[in-house]
Amino acid sequence: MIAIKVPPLGESIVEATISRWLKREGDAVTAGETLVELETDKITVEVPALAAGVLTKRLKNEGDVVAVDEQLAEIDETAVAAGAPAASAAAAPSASAPAPTATQPAGEATAAAAGAASGTEVKSSPAARRLATESGVDLASVAGTGRGGVVSKPDVVQAAAQGAKPAAAPAPAAAPAPARPAAAGGNGSGPRETREKMTTRRKRIAENLLASQQQTAHLTTFNEIDMTAVTQLRERVRERVEKEHGVRLSFMPFFVKAAVMALQQYPTVNGKIEGDSIVLHHYVNMGIAVASDAGLVVPNIKDADRKGVLEISRDIVAVAKRARDGKLTMDDLTGGTFTITNGGVFGSLVSTPIINYPQVGILGLHKVQDRPVAIDGRVEIRPMMYIALSYDHRLIDGQQAVLFLVRIKELMEDPAAMLIA
Repeated sequence: MIAIKVPPLGESIVEATISRWLKREGDAVTAGETLVELETDKITVEVPALAAGVLTKRLKNEGDVVAVDEQLAEIDETAVAAGAPAASAAAAPSASAPAPTATQPAGEATAAAAGAASGTEVKSSPAARRLATESGVDLASVAGTGRGGVVSKPDVVQAAAQGAKPAAAPAPAAAPAPARPAAAGGNGSGPRETREKMTTRRKRIAENLLASQQQTAHLTTFNEIDMTAVTQLRERVRERVEKEHGVRLSFMPFFVKAAVMALQQYPTVNGKIEGDSIVLHHYVNMGIAVASDAGLVVPNIKDADRKGVLEISRDIVAVAKRARDGKLTMDDLTGGTFTITNGGVFGSLVSTPIINYPQVGILGLHKVQDRPVAIDGRVEIRPMMYIALSYDHRLIDGQQAVLFLVRIKELMEDPAAMLIA
């Protein structure tokens, strides 16, 4: 019998949450095949089978918090998977659709049942199953882009937008169950509230945000940018850049380049405080906040100060894809010196971003919106964006913060200045 344990998770990480079992008790497994996925506060870790055999026992459930070296399961090298010789056993009516377990909500079981009804076992994330149930999408008709062909939430969103065929309706029960009375104050459509355990990542995000507010002298200053010049430049070169370099040019690499140049002019914004010492970084590892199904992560572009706009653009696309696919490494998530967050992609017009502690500054970008502005004594409609710098006033004076934003404004309104630098 081989014990499967929680592997080392990285520096300073001592626990994880079981996010998903990929194998059930009684399943045959091969050496190196992933058995279970663990979610830490930074990355998702895949735990493989150490040898071929049968997974005889799962000692932990999805949602459980486990520590490094804690046992997760047992594999019997000498056993044979139940029902392996007889293919007809798999077709028995009792195995057509598994009942929901304590860790599988009824809605997800319905989506899984739909996949079973179509004759295929659909590998999908919990978020994808919930969305498929809500939108009536048959998971069996959705192409998975996740690891090993797993259907993710974005896959279901795209399938729903393209009009994927609806999930097969479950067979009618022999006798309908009597209707349950609505809970007090409810409308009969379901419980008024539910309770679920916070994931390890969500707990760490909460702790880090709270630490940022409690351990820094948090202040935010604002400015606005006329995006006309950079928009015109982007439109002029976008098609050629995409054709010749395979890069879809967005505004973000321009902002990264502008921020790098502003940080070089105001290096204190790129520093941090350690005890009674000030540490100034003479390099820029630019953190880019990325929203994923598992929560907010901040992978960083290493040595962004040594890169041009096109190389920065490639790196942003690469780390964002790894973030959404759950393939970020510890190197992606450590060593950042400054962060940019873009609430504008979700429609935010203005916000006060929270510093990514122990960094001392974070740049917030917002929605580009046409607004009337005064240009040479005339009122014109221009694409404008509010930007915000939240900073630690213990290290950064107000004058430096304001001038830092002014420098970014100057560069973005005259992008040629940063392209030739």
